[in-house]
Amino acid sequence: MMAGRGGPETDAAGGPARHLPVLLSEVLHYLAPKDGGVYVDGTFGAGGYTRAILARADCRVIAIDRDPNAIRDGQALVAESAGRLALMHERFGALDEAAAGAGAPQVDGVVLDIGVSSMQIDEGERGFSFRRDGPLDMRMSQDGPSAADLVAKLSETDLANLIYRFGEERRSRAVARAIVEARATAPIERTLQLADIVAKVVWAKPHEPHPATRTFQALRIAVNDELGELARALSAAERILRPGGRLVIVTFHSLEDRIVKNFLANRAKASGGSRHMPAVAGAAPSFTLVARGAVEPGEGELAANPRARSAKLRAGERTSAPAHPAGDLSSLLPPLPVLDAHRRR
Repeated sequence: MMAGRGGPETDAAGGPARHLPVLLSEVLHYLAPKDGGVYVDGTFGAGGYTRAILARADCRVIAIDRDPNAIRDGQALVAESAGRLALMHERFGALDEAAAGAGAPQVDGVVLDIGVSSMQIDEGERGFSFRRDGPLDMRMSQDGPSAADLVAKLSETDLANLIYRFGEERRSRAVARAIVEARATAPIERTLQLADIVAKVVWAKPHEPHPATRTFQALRIAVNDELGELARALSAAERILRPGGRLVIVTFHSLEDRIVKNFLANRAKASGGSRHMPAVAGAAPSFTLVARGAVEPGEGELAANPRARSAKLRAGERTSAPAHPAGDLSSLLPPLPVLDAHRRR
């Protein structure tokens, strides 16, 4: 489950650690769990949304997480649920396959809370936090290339492009140059080591996010293919939702929110499309918008949890029209850097 971006207390790229599910009452309102329904929590994390859904209705939840630690820690909730919860080790981009494997080829709702979890942030050894020393890892699934691999092997140009596109860091070229100069002297293998390098070329006032926030966000997104996973998950949800089923997504930064906004806007149109997602000729709307625009935390939640302030919720309801062809999901994504992890400058 995602930790929302914040101010000076931010602990990780894309968001500070949190244990309170953000926008929980709004998620339940738009998801509208009902007795006998089947729901997919595609980003289980600490289980906050799943627990609330199970408490709201006599329903079944299929929960998914790519982090084996989340699966391990969630077994107590599985036991408590008396057969109403299936917890599966899978990427949420394949949520349709996971649901089918759990005996639910169609479901009544899908909820996604995008990003890094509080547990991942709290464990310095996972390498997500620039305030806790640990190996420069950032792998949610704990396999594949790590952030240290990207920092060690990408060319200066590729690093700059990655940090600019995924982190929206205006000083990306300076950061990339500093990384390449530092790694020529010694390998960059620790989180605080990288944070110190970035802090020498990116400056922030005391009330602003840590200078390394955007660089760490960019590396985390690249390591975990987060934007690609989100695009695949939206398409998968469209395929498995029954007519009247709800799709609810909570995001924490503009890259994620833009993908969700464009997807729902396109799927709610009979024709025309947009420059981001050209409409399929003759395709009927597969969603109606149930939340007009983005829903943001209210004053009460912000007072109790200031770290929720960048959260945005968008929601749609599935129509009876066939799912649109998945096509080229890259149309959902922003212009991405072409990365070659084996190319050096």
